[in-house]
Amino acid sequence: MQLQTERLTLIPCTKTSVLLAQACSYAIGPHIESHLLELEQDSSLLGWGVWFVINKETNKVIGDIGFKGKPNQENSIEIGYGILPAAQQNGFATEAVREIIKWAFSIEHVHKIIAECLQDNEPSIKVLEKIQMKKVNRIDNMLKWELCKHG
Repeated sequence: MQLQTERLTLIPCTKTSVLLAQACSYAIGPHIESHLLELEQDSSLLGWGVWFVINKETNKVIGDIGFKGKPNQENSIEIGYGILPAAQQNGFATEAVREIIKWAFSIEHVHKIIAECLQDNEPSIKVLEKIQMKKVNRIDNMLKWELCKHG
């Protein structure tokens, strides 16, 4: 399973894709290690965790993106993403987020995608605004966002 955009390939995190990321000198954070352990216990989590973002031009992992688990009882999922500083400000995050949201909304029981970011995280705010997410709340210094499948 993989997703393709004009400039990016997105592949779900597995033991094999982690080896590829490490070969690109991509730092494997605790969220990736945690997802691998969860995936070992429940293979149906594939796609509902971390995905690696690969720049097609360089064939290097430039970030990761994904969901914080399967859809919940309200048919919503939370998205998170990060692009390496050297690859930022090229539209890669927006391109990757759009594609993974398109994939998630192709699943019948996904109706809403939520996200959160710090109120001073301008790059993330710009990405969320570009993909038409709506700011729905602020708790302390965290902004809460959502995007519904039908409008």
